[in-house]
This record gives sequence, structure tokens and C-alpha cells, in this order.
Amino acid sequence: MYLKEFEVRWSDVDANRHLANSAYINFMSHARMSYLMELDFDQRMMAKYQIGPVVFYEHMYYFKEVFPGKPIRVSLEVMGMSEDGKFFEFHHNFYDAKGRNVAYCEMMGAWTSLETRKLIGLPQELLQVFNSTEKPKDFRILTKEDTRKFAKTPQDL
Repeated sequence: MYLKEFEVRWSDVDANRHLANSAYINFMSHARMSYLMELDFDQRMMAKYQIGPVVFYEHMYYFKEVFPGKPIRVSLEVMGMSEDGKFFEFHHNFYDAKGRNVAYCEMMGAWTSLETRKLIGLPQELLQVFNSTEKPKDFRILTKEDTRKFAKTPQDL
């Protein structure tokens, strides 16, 4: 499990004076990019292959309020990936300074070609990076059906 610690800043707080939902999203995004960078899967590598990550959904579950003044830790576990690396599922837990689980998120995303703007599998070099990482016991190979379990379609006016 990957852990990233953050300071809860004044700008992370909403009108109720607790951590804003947008701050949770930002912390998770930062944790994901930090994780990728530690795997040497950084902006330079993404530019080399002209790829970028896209998020399909982030399902948040809030358990306890978080206030400024104490750090928060965000975990990341790669819970699933398609065989070609095109689709991925990450789970995040948020922990307060005492180690209490204050929020949880399931997210799914994919890789897109910055040239064609279409979803693509990972180049072999990058797929090997993910295949060599430690997996949680609940890790699974994602299928196309997994990516459609919350299928929504646009509804024009």
C-alpha cells in the first residue's frame, strides 16, 4: 500500500470549516501522480509515449470530518488493471493523525492517446512497470464489463 501525507491547508477547507470534497479529489490525484512518479512513470515518460490518464469515476464515502491543523494520509492500492493496461482501478483510504479511517474512495480510469484522443493500452515498457509491482490480495484483471458496471450515457436536452 502506498501512503502520501498532506497538510490540510486553509484553502482545503469549505464553508463548514472542514475538508472540502474537492480537496479529497485533489489529494487523491496528487497521491496517484506521486505513486506513478516513484515508479519512474512521470511526465517525461507520458510525454515520450504521448499518453495521459483519464478518470471515469470516483466514488467517495465520508466517515468523519477532517479539520485543518493536523496532517492527513492518503493511501493508494492498485486494485485492478486490464491485461493490456488500458483500464485501471485504484482504491484510496484517508487516515487522520491518529490513524482513523475518515474516508474511502473507489476510482476507475484509463489511459488515452494524446494524439488520437482515444483510449489505448499501455506501451510494453510501462505495462511491465505495473506488472512488477506488488498487488493486494483482492487485485483482479479488469474486463470491459468491469468498466461498464456503472454505465451512464449522455442525455442531451
